[in-house]
Amino acid sequence: MKEHQFDSIIHAPNRLQICALIAPNSSVEFSVIKEQLNVSDSVLSKHVKTLEDAGYIQVEKKIANGRQRTWLSLTKAGRGAFDGHVAALREIVG
Repeated sequence: MKEHQFDSIIHAPNRLQICALIAPNSSVEFSVIKEQLNVSDSVLSKHVKTLEDAGYIQVEKKIANGRQRTWLSLTKAGRGAFDGHVAALREIVG
């Protein structure tokens, strides 16, 4: 049986939810994640910064309808870490 990697950076509840929301998509807008998690801009920004510093997510700012919007996407390393963490959790509960 392959041993999957538990990831303490991703494991924090908000960061796990951020990765889970992004995983099925190529990218997700910051405001959508904020609404889903029901957290403030500052709380979400702190978690995003932690994930970005780990190389797990990419932050991209785009102008849409005259407003700057922030989009988040998982990097290849982030997708691998998230998938490995989810697999490790499944092994623990399985």
